[in-house]
Amino acid sequence: MERKVFDLGDTVQMKKPHPCGTNEWEIIRMGMDIRIKCVHCKHSVLIPRAEFEKKMKKVLKTAAPKEESDT
Repeated sequence: MERKVFDLGDTVQMKKPHPCGTNEWEIIRMGMDIRIKCVHCKHSVLIPRAEFEKKMKKVLKTAAPKEESDT
């Protein structure tokens, strides 16, 4: 199975909806654990990376690309 590609600041869709009714989350911290924030009610949750990858359905919006400076 392919690894899912996601990055900091991406908006992702999870398999199960949050109790507030939406299943869109923004990734706000990445490491061994991933912190995601509900787009609708702003509640944040810290979950292990393996569990996050299993529960994530797809990336809805990618974060703006970082610009390289030519200095």
